[in-house]
Amino acid sequence: MKYVIFLLLLATLHSGCRSVNPGRAFDPQKTPQRPDFARLDHWAAHPDKKDPADRTPQGLQDEQATAEVDVFFIHPTIYLGTRRGENNWNASLDDTRLNAETDSSTILFQASIFNGAGRIFAPRYRQAHVNAFHSNDQVSNQRALDTAYADVQAAFEYYLKNWNRGRPFIIAAHSQGAVHAKTLLRNVLENKPLQQKLVAAYIVGWRVERDFFKRLPACTTPEQTGCYCSWRTWKKNYGRRKADEPNSVCTNPLTWTITEGQYAPKSANRGGVLRPFGVLRPGITDAEVWRGYLLADKPKFPGSILFVRRNYHIADFNLYYLNVRENAQARAAAFFKK
Repeated sequence: MKYVIFLLLLATLHSGCRSVNPGRAFDPQKTPQRPDFARLDHWAAHPDKKDPADRTPQGLQDEQATAEVDVFFIHPTIYLGTRRGENNWNASLDDTRLNAETDSSTILFQASIFNGAGRIFAPRYRQAHVNAFHSNDQVSNQRALDTAYADVQAAFEYYLKNWNRGRPFIIAAHSQGAVHAKTLLRNVLENKPLQQKLVAAYIVGWRVERDFFKRLPACTTPEQTGCYCSWRTWKKNYGRRKADEPNSVCTNPLTWTITEGQYAPKSANRGGVLRPFGVLRPGITDAEVWRGYLLADKPKFPGSILFVRRNYHIADFNLYYLNVRENAQARAAAFFKK
């Protein structure tokens, strides 16, 4: 029951409820110090350190040591304003408690998906406060997000210069991380020689408009490379009534197509991961693309009767953990076959 309570709590926090607003306009003088990506402690996950991205659910194996691909993972918003003092527009990398929360949540439960496909590099960054997505102060919202993005791009460029050494790579991101991944792909990779090194991008938990990229295609088959996947997960009955973004790309992570209305049953779900982390849950839910969203039946797990949310945003990756993991491995293998 403990992990069910945690899941419900995390869903409430991530929605922005009961969070402390920054309460003032963005002030660059109050912006935390920039990261130094030469320091391993400014990386939440890195091949040269032991971190939660190295862990695997029971029966799986961390394959980073022999991988020929890298993974650049951009984590979602963990800076939720739920503690005293969390009222700046951007998080500080010196916040040890926030770093620990990041590592025990998104790095463990999301970044670890990709340790079967590549070495994982996940930077810490001055993530924007969750209310940068809810505040009426649009100027401050954008300046906070721009600050966060600057760190992400700096981290990626540092990775390229110091550790990439010509290796192909996957970009994976969720929520706020996906916001930054979209910009990174368009600014740094698209229509540039570096694009040829992209195995695939998983831009999950945020809208990707069909015309956002000019030269980077959406993935339409399970082993296509040099393309991107994206989905946002809603409870099926709710989504049938509310989903209405047909201009958004939505990937079905059970079929790896973007075909509207194509249904994949629960039997195609190789295993989701909630809490406890070590347990794989095959058949936890199904998937169907519907007007820009991924629709899924209510997931079944011990205590799920208490899970009443209709937006499954926090579990976009985790409901399809093993399918995503195996797909990343398949695309990495296909890249080298090319």
